Amino acid sequence: MYFLGIDIGSLSCDAVLIDEKKNIVSSSVIPTGVKNIESIARVKQNVLDSSGILEEDIQFIISTGYGRTRVKERDGAVTEITCHAKGIKHVIPETRILIDIGGQDSKAMLLDPKGNVTDFAMNDKCAAGTGRFLEAMARALEVDINELGELDEGATSDLVLSSMCTVFAESEVVSLIASGTEQKEIAKGLNRAIAARTNSLVKRVAKDTSGLGVSMSGGVARNSGVVKALAESMNLEKVNTPETPDIIGALGAALIAIDRAQ
Repeated sequence: MYFLGIDIGSLSCDAVLIDEKKNIVSSSVIPTGVKNIESIARVKQNVLDSSGILEEDIQFIISTGYGRTRVKERDGAVTEITCHAKGIKHVIPETRILIDIGGQDSKAMLLDPKGNVTDFAMNDKCAAGTGRFLEAMARALEVDINELGELDEGATSDLVLSSMCTVFAESEVVSLIASGTEQKEIAKGLNRAIAARTNSLVKRVAKDTSGLGVSMSGGVARNSGVVKALAESMNLEKVNTPETPDIIGALGAALIAIDRAQ
């Protein structure tokens, strides 16, 4: 028997197929695009094709994310907060604080020892520090978004952007480039600003994080510069990140599918 989780976010549509022993059989991450119904069908077909599993072999489907109600064949829909908590507990059991930075929002969650969410906080409607913010900064720096994570290597200045508003920050980056500031110094300033904003979000759910395992999920967790800056901002040796942080929500949905089916 197989169980499917589908996470439809603002930037990516993710799917994870697991077996009854909770092993990941296959997964897929694709851009959501403007036609999310087509993206849902495509990501689902991707995991079926790569696994060799037939659709009728799937016993239960749980959807999550902003577009969760768009999955017509779902057996249930669950919030992304619950799904990310479930997914991270499965791959990094010691997690007590989870930071999820997605395409257009950021969340900080406090988990109990069993992985249940006891409190959470979200950013406001501003997209500062999210995936879309980083896309805009990569454009301003004229680098690929995938290069942004390691761009701050060797930076030594204490530069911090004066604004986290995407429009103003982009203008500030352009001005810094025009004045001759190196890309790596700007990248470090960006990462430190994102880390400070994220740390403020975490403090809303846990004023004292000492002794609590901190993990990060979502696509921004692939940005090593942001992860490193966040650890420094929180005075931690490290912030844990899963091997594939993008699929944690979909994995959690698939795990919930097993629970519901049972």
